[in-house]
Amino acid sequence: MKKANNFIIMIILSVIIFYFIVHARRNPNMFLRKISGLDAVDEALGRATEMGKPVLFVHGLTGMGSISTIAAISILGRIARKIADYDANLKVVNNDPIVMSVSQEVVKESYLEAGRPDAYTSDNVFLVASEQFPYVAAVGGIMTRERPAANFFVGYFYAEALILAETGAATGAIQIAGTDAYTQLPFFITTCDYTLIGEELYAASAYLSREPMLMGTLRAQDVGKGILIVILVLGTILASFGLTFITRLFEAF
Repeated sequence: MKKANNFIIMIILSVIIFYFIVHARRNPNMFLRKISGLDAVDEALGRATEMGKPVLFVHGLTGMGSISTIAAISILGRIARKIADYDANLKVVNNDPIVMSVSQEVVKESYLEAGRPDAYTSDNVFLVASEQFPYVAAVGGIMTRERPAANFFVGYFYAEALILAETGAATGAIQIAGTDAYTQLPFFITTCDYTLIGEELYAASAYLSREPMLMGTLRAQDVGKGILIVILVLGTILASFGLTFITRLFEAF
């Protein structure tokens, strides 16, 4: 019976996901919950273009094995595409050579998609240091000397989060951060203009690209969470009166 429960729940969730993917394809303007930090991306890039100053994208300290780094790479691709359209200057700093190589390819592909492959410069995606605080010192120096109009801090950060964000704030740049490192969220929230918190980081790619597959999956996840919350509340109430048939549905989990 437990295996049957798992199978039924899997089928229900799969149907929900498939429905919203189809719905997203038919309705490209399908509603997604507003995320202020992502709505501000165009503002930040437009500001950089008007001021003639670069946009700085700062990766976290984890490698390609981290889900937050993969999410950061995806966001970088969307930002690079907009940068190419705006004819602005993008600089991407890295502390991992593999992440640097992937970033170079992603940015190059974004410029190609925008029809401006000649505007891509591989030297703008570079490795600064492989150790934590030398990386921080190098990035801080770049922000102080070049004074970018917009800073993006995306990925998994450690103790360097506050140092980087404070340095960027001191230069007057508009700052957008995104991380799933809950210990560093207070520092980003304090020093940055906008902060993507936890799962908002993973949702950013769908939000920025508006691709039907990504939008449909994201919307289905939200609906699935809503259904589970209702079931949990209902199950708790019924269990209080000795009715446990709903809780038994999830015994296998």
